[in-house]
Amino acid sequence: MRIRLAICTAVAAVLTVPLSSVDAAAISPVRFSYVQYDSPGTDTGSNRSLNAEYVVVKNFGQKSRSITGWTVRDLNGHVYRFGRFTIKPGKTVRLHTGRGSNSRTDVYWRRDWYVWNNTGDKATLKNKSGTTVDTCKWGDGDGNTAC
Repeated sequence: MRIRLAICTAVAAVLTVPLSSVDAAAISPVRFSYVQYDSPGTDTGSNRSLNAEYVVVKNFGQKSRSITGWTVRDLNGHVYRFGRFTIKPGKTVRLHTGRGSNSRTDVYWRRDWYVWNNTGDKATLKNKSGTTVDTCKWGDGDGNTAC
């Protein structure tokens, strides 16, 4: 009986350790906020249609963050590497599949066909060291998902 009580007490002690401080330290302020994985309408392959497919990366932090050298990838191995880029606090950058002129809010993968699978895929964000910072996964849905 004493052994059971000791085990229960030990388990209860472990379960009451605040995990929020550990989790908060591990969560990057820069992460996915939204994915439009199925461009609206018919998939024509036009640049306009390709650019209607995108992922949004947001800086949820309180200071500007460089994402130079960071990558976004899908399950099939398509990889986009950010050039010199900084996201201000609370701001986003939208990574479009097609071609266009990069700006402070939009960058372009310059692909000639769609990247994200409409029936399910996973976006992975890695820092310049190759460490996974965030992922966003979806199944066969309505074409977009909040992350």
